[in-house]
Amino acid sequence: MPTTLLQSELPGLELLHRGKVRDVYALPGDRLLIVASDRLSAFDVVLPDPIPGKGEMLTQISNFWFGKTAHLVPNHLTGTPVSEVLPAGVDPGLYEKRAVVVKRLKAVPIEAIARGYLIGSGWKDYQATGSLCGIRLPAGLQQAQQLPEPIFTPSTKAPKGSHDENIGFGQVVDEIGEDLAERVREATLAIYRFAAAFAAERGIIIADTKFEFGTDANGKLYVMDEMLTPDSSRFWPADQYQVGISPPSYDKQFVRDYLETLDWDKRAPGPKLPREVIEGTAAKYAEALGKLAGIAIP
Repeated sequence: MPTTLLQSELPGLELLHRGKVRDVYALPGDRLLIVASDRLSAFDVVLPDPIPGKGEMLTQISNFWFGKTAHLVPNHLTGTPVSEVLPAGVDPGLYEKRAVVVKRLKAVPIEAIARGYLIGSGWKDYQATGSLCGIRLPAGLQQAQQLPEPIFTPSTKAPKGSHDENIGFGQVVDEIGEDLAERVREATLAIYRFAAAFAAERGIIIADTKFEFGTDANGKLYVMDEMLTPDSSRFWPADQYQVGISPPSYDKQFVRDYLETLDWDKRAPGPKLPREVIEGTAAKYAEALGKLAGIAIP
């Protein structure tokens, strides 16, 4: 059965960062141990209730995609078994499916987002300006409509508790330089196009997705953190998709939709979730993992 972990505790390892979902520890040899907890964030706020097994599912689907796209962009995985780096006395069963040993890279300080459909903050920006991240879009598009072609729509990487903001490509160039900005954009769109085509054959539309990138000491670009998960993407069942509405999804939009019904200002602390929302969210993650990667959750 899936394990449940709200927060990792690994005595003897240096905790570098506890993010919205992932805990990051230092390892010898310029490596990191990344642990995906069962924490869930929505509207950039970590909610108080874990989603049992979520971290295991996120890690498995990320690892699946890292393997599928390695021919396009190298990734941060080292292949070292997690059991080899855990402190003595720690149960490897709790961590082996939710943790990975990775290269220690210098993070590119932007969120690299690819959009193939007009939804979420992109839809709101388009309604207000007719553009998205400085890219002029055709007039008359509807909510959830497929864009003429996938576009790169970066955002700021906000600290925990703050909101990311969409930015134009020029701001990315100012932040990280033209060469790296071009490489990040090219890698983002290449992975998205490949993954969207793969998912479409399995009845899933990937509306949009967010990547994290890092560079090594030689400036080589790697995709890192998580990849094409229900936390970082919008997955829609193709047989229920229609233009003009926000389609049902396999991702945490299920939770966002519930939260939108509450009188909550989207600031911490987040509200508790009812059991049916927790169980429904876990089921949607498991369904996405099964459809995309062929991995069944017991």
